[in-house]
Amino acid sequence: MDAEAREAPAREVRPDRARLVGIGLMCATVAFFSCLDASAKGLALAGVDPLMTTFMRYAVSVAMISLFVNPVTTPSVVHSRRLGLQIARSLLLFGSTALNFLALRHLQLAETISIQFAAPLTVALLAGPLLGEWSSRSRLVAIGVGFLGVLVIVRPGLGAVHPAALFSLGNVLCYALYVITTRKLAAYDSTATTMFYSGLAGLALMTPLLPWIWTTPSAWTVWALLVGIGLLGTVGHWLLVLAHARAPANVLAPFIYTQLLWSVLLGFFLFGDVPSHWTLLGAMIVVGSGLYLLAQETMRRERRPAA
Repeated sequence: MDAEAREAPAREVRPDRARLVGIGLMCATVAFFSCLDASAKGLALAGVDPLMTTFMRYAVSVAMISLFVNPVTTPSVVHSRRLGLQIARSLLLFGSTALNFLALRHLQLAETISIQFAAPLTVALLAGPLLGEWSSRSRLVAIGVGFLGVLVIVRPGLGAVHPAALFSLGNVLCYALYVITTRKLAAYDSTATTMFYSGLAGLALMTPLLPWIWTTPSAWTVWALLVGIGLLGTVGHWLLVLAHARAPANVLAPFIYTQLLWSVLLGFFLFGDVPSHWTLLGAMIVVGSGLYLLAQETMRRERRPAA
């Protein structure tokens, strides 16, 4: 058997192996993000102001990113062709994080993540007017069904869920707009530039508020959680980048929903939370709608003629 024949099976196996590695990295990513949310909830229950937690999330993250991406080692990183949009994106990321931490003070982990699963639906809905990527009628129906699932979780007017659910809904909107601005910036700035600006606006906004929100932790465990918030977020986003470098987005996307399992387990073992049947039913509706949109997008790409 010649060398080319011997190497053929190896070339066939590599893409499948890379996809499996990417899937594993995505599962690790959502586990990190679930631990981040659990840490934020633990800090809130310990009496730490969610805004202080938000500050530490960005202070640690910016410090870690600056070790690798900074104006000294890479002078061009500060030059953005759309600086206003970079600042807006950074503020949206800050708003998403702060609203999520405020919601976690009162809601179960499973409730917040179930509502957050509506973010891809919101992106699909807003992509039409903001990006010119209009959805078909069937996709709009799926988006509507997904939002119905959110209503099942929140049950407005029934007094069943804490009003803090509004913070989660605000988080969904901020995160969806953050995703859309990220997609816009991809046409103008490098990934390094976008990473450099990610946490700066939030950090700049929070720093002047420190005298009003800062309370020095009395226990080392609180310090560990505050620093851990930043580490979990930074490493989680790094793993996300590695996952997307090894597998297509449509392969990875379904595994994002494993975060619900992590949230239920962490909520139960750490805080004794048992999600209601309404939360689980709503989560199933939202996840089902998201998977339908994913399947539609996958089929659309497969039907697209090769260039």
